[in-house]
Amino acid sequence: MTPSTSSTAPAALAMTTIDCADPEREAKFWAAALGWDIAHADGDYGMVTSGSQRLGFGRVEGWKAPGWPNTSGTKQFHFDLAVDDMAQAEAAMTDLGATKPEPQPSTDWVVLRDPDGHLFCLTKAANWG
Repeated sequence: MTPSTSSTAPAALAMTTIDCADPEREAKFWAAALGWDIAHADGDYGMVTSGSQRLGFGRVEGWKAPGWPNTSGTKQFHFDLAVDDMAQAEAAMTDLGATKPEPQPSTDWVVLRDPDGHLFCLTKAANWG
């Protein structure tokens, strides 16, 4: 599906691309974590897709993961993933290569790191309405 713009919007979001150290590893992790397809994965670039949704990973020489807790604002973004069973989803994500940093700021969500160190959260699907 080709992105299109409405008559009032000058642009349409076609893909989100994330800087990383290892695009192939990131593509494999996120494809497995989200149940998406790997469209491309090598040492310089990776992309996973689901229908018209696209998530890309671009290698950046010297890329470093943000610290945790992140008080300096270097995190830049994170994904909130809706899950039915928090413990089961956490176990599945860590089996795929995610790690759990400390401290954890809440009992309502779990902060994890993907294999390259990007932070993401598991949240209860019921909380999203």
